Amino acid sequence: MEPKTKIHAENGTQELIVTREFDLPLELLFKAYAEPEIVAQWMGTKVVKLENKKHGSYAFETSDPKGNVVFKANGTIHEYIPNQKITRTFEMENSPFDAQIEYLDFEKRTDTTSKLTMHIVYRSVALRDQMLQMPFAQGINMAHNRLQDIVNQLK
Repeated sequence: MEPKTKIHAENGTQELIVTREFDLPLELLFKAYAEPEIVAQWMGTKVVKLENKKHGSYAFETSDPKGNVVFKANGTIHEYIPNQKITRTFEMENSPFDAQIEYLDFEKRTDTTSKLTMHIVYRSVALRDQMLQMPFAQGINMAHNRLQDIVNQLK
């Protein structure tokens, strides 16, 4: 089955455009990115901090079964307009990737469907291409599938 989350990567650019249509009302889709308890469920990570406001910040971490932290990410929220957009940086700690900037736009399609468009900008074309060599596409599609399933239960 073809993934529902689409990734457009134009050759020679340092950007990715990620789009996904959800069978969720706009307010519920946005809530999945705004409420720490929901974010933790669909991302499968611990939300250490999530300050949804201009100049707010966030931090996530994931541990293995023995309690060792295996993934840490953080960033700053630059713009936060409920049910419309979130602009933020994203940085994975202890990785070769520099911080990236993410523009998340939330769009109402119908009363029961919505669309997320993520415009991600990397420091260089090489870093963007390196990210595409990883299982990034499969991972974000799986995460979005979990988001759809978890938030469906809130309807």
